[in-house]
Parts: sequence; C-alpha cells; structure tokens
Amino acid sequence: MRSEEIIRRYSRVFPRAARVTYAPIVGVRAKNAKVWDIDGREYIDFLSDAAVQNVGHNNERVVRAAVEQTHRLIHFTFIYGFPVEPLLLAEKLREISPIENPKVTFGMTGSDANDGAIKFARAYTGRRTILSYLRSYYGATYGAMSITGLDFEVRSIVGELSGVHYIPYPNCYRCPFGKEPGSCKMECVSYIKEKFEGEVYADGVAALFAEPIQGDAGMVVPPGGYFKEVKKILDEHGILLVVDEVQSGMGRTGKWFAIEHFGVKPDIITLAKPLGGGFPISAVIGREEVMEALPSLGHTFTLSGNSVASRAALAVIEEIEERNLLRRAEKLGKYAKKRLERMKEEHELIGDVRGLGLMLGVDLVKDRETKERAFEEARKVVWRAYELGLIVAFLQGNVLRIQPPLTIEEELLDEGLNRLERAISDVEEGKVPDDVLSKVQGW
Repeated sequence: MRSEEIIRRYSRVFPRAARVTYAPIVGVRAKNAKVWDIDGREYIDFLSDAAVQNVGHNNERVVRAAVEQTHRLIHFTFIYGFPVEPLLLAEKLREISPIENPKVTFGMTGSDANDGAIKFARAYTGRRTILSYLRSYYGATYGAMSITGLDFEVRSIVGELSGVHYIPYPNCYRCPFGKEPGSCKMECVSYIKEKFEGEVYADGVAALFAEPIQGDAGMVVPPGGYFKEVKKILDEHGILLVVDEVQSGMGRTGKWFAIEHFGVKPDIITLAKPLGGGFPISAVIGREEVMEALPSLGHTFTLSGNSVASRAALAVIEEIEERNLLRRAEKLGKYAKKRLERMKEEHELIGDVRGLGLMLGVDLVKDRETKERAFEEARKVVWRAYELGLIVAFLQGNVLRIQPPLTIEEELLDEGLNRLERAISDVEEGKVPDDVLSKVQGW
C-alpha cells in the first residue's frame, strides 16, 4: 500500500468530525523523536504526537512494562476488584502532585477527566456555575465541550451544558484590553471582580477552569503573578481552582505540572495525553474532600484504571524521574527558545516567541505593528516543513506548535530547528506555491 491509497480510504470511512489534517503522513514506525511513514520517509517529530510522547515514541521502558503486563493481566476492572497496577499509579500521582493528600480517579482521555472535574466541583460546592476562559480547550465530550472557549460551532448545533461563563485569558502579546506589558494594571484580574459585580453571582460559582498555559489558544503564558491574584479572589468566594494539565503536564514545561511555575495550589488537576506514553489513560487528582463529594460510580468507567495503561503510565513517571527529564525539558526549552528568538531577529514573519520548557509557540504575523495573523503563511510553513522531513502544526491558524519529546537528542533538536528556519525562509521568499493551501486543513 502507498500513502495516497491509505489517505483515500480514510476519507471513505472517517467523518470530518473525527480528525483534522496538517500533512499526509501515514506513520508506520516511530522511535523517540523520529517517525517513518509507509513510503519509507523519515521525519523529526516536533509535536510529540500532539504532546503525548513526552518520553519519546515507543520508549523502551514503556514498551517493556506494557508487554510484561499484557502477558500477566490485560484488565481486571477496578470498579469491582482491586488490581494492583492502578493502585500503584494513583499512589505515585499523589506523591508528585502539588495537591496535599489528594485522591485520584482514572479515565481514558482528557475530555472525560474534565467532565469528571465539573461533576466533582459541582457536587462538592453545591453550586452549578462554572467560569472558564475564552480560547480555552478542554475536550470534545459534552461537559468538556461546554466549558471550552475556543470553538462554539459544534455547540450551536448540538447544545451545551448551562451555567458556563467566560473571562479573557491574560495574553500579553495580544492583550484583550489593549494594554502593553509593563504598563498594564492587571485589567485581566480586575475584570473578574467586575464580572462578579455585574453578571455572575460569585458565591454561586463552583469552579474556575484554567490551563496554566493556554495550549490550543497558541501557547499563551500568563504573567507570573496572575494566578496568585486570581486565587485570592477565588478563595474569598469559596470557588475551586481546576487546572487542566492535559497538554502541559508530566514534565512538559520543566516541572511535573505547569501550575507549579505560578506558586498556587489548585483544588483539582486533570491529566491525560502524556500520562500513558501512548496508551489511553486520564486522571482526575483532587483534594480528598472534593473527590469524596460524588456517590459510588459517580465518575468511573468499565475500563478505568486499565492494568496495561496503568503500568505504562508508571513507566512514564519512572523514565522522567530516572533520566531527570524535568531538568532536561527546562534546559532544552531554554536553548530552543533562544534559537527561535534569534530566528525572530532574522525573519519578519515571526511576531512573537513564547512558552515554558518544551511547550513553545511561534506566532506568525503579516505585520509586526498590527500583529495581523499570518494564516496562509503558517499553512505554507507547515507544508514546507513536512517536505523537509519535520512534523509541526499550527494553533489559532497562525501559531506554530513546538513540542518535541523531552528525550529528543540535542543534535536532532538542532536539525529540526534548522529545517523549521528553512521552511520559514522559503515561505518568506515566495518559494512555496499557493496550491499547497488546499492540502493543509489545520484547526
């Protein structure tokens, strides 16, 4: 089979609701930060398979753990029984979590984790109202979709949960209040107080859902003191802070959880993507009293705590610990960010470089003064990168998503950055034809 045939067959069986296309790569093999397609082409993966492969594709420790567990016990539902593997994983998550004395429950994906967090928060507080952020993304299930502030088209068709209100996220490059860094008065914080004074009854709010770094909004990093100020307001009104670490967790930013950069302790953390090293598993980690607010079977699934996925997740944590990947993510992230900032000096197409650790965004603009988003140029960069053997994507239509595995070899990181710069240069020089725009769908 060739890639063209596979792609044609995809279009026959999968609806557009299930997927989105950046490049026509039919992956058949992967190792660490490299992927090979069905035609034998080799790629450097700067996406970590959508921020899943923090410890690298087909990590040997993860593979070994999964194979051993598969031979011993694939699944014995922890709804009714007491398999050991999910217990060991939950105990380990308690150990690394910034929440004191938490309890843990498992699912299969970040969407169901955020659904669970909604239920736990509402049950514990006895309140229904949820605060969320504009341009946030929490998943595709009904609950997660309902608190997502990024795409409202699907909700206009199928409906949504009630009682959800939105506030602007603190984006210092594109400030929703028209301010510049260093000259603002944290209007993004005072807006919350105004929201409570004029639209939302504060003592009726169950939780604020937040991404420590807004991933799908374009790798937006808030000011250092933002969450501390917000937490003061939340505590004053008994509102829980729920932090989505689905994309930013498991060492991606140089700490186990990105919220640790901001000096606050959340009440609930949701976790998925990189937790299983490629196996489907999610977790809700929360304060004990919050997690005990739901009755039996209030948030669980037949395949919750699957033994193979749990063993794989334990292996992911062991790999991060033993190889000191938190420190490595910080070190490589600083190096990659400096290189990207040097590219910015040479390329007018780059308006901003931002992020923490190996969770980086490159904001492409048509004009640095107006900050007009360079939508077509971003699609061309992604396509040229693909042609050069680099897997990269964009967010918000114009922000390049840079999230290689924490285990990527330094020389491979350098080579990937070289290919990215060449792709940007080729687009700036008009070497990428317009007809590629029809080949890159994006989201």
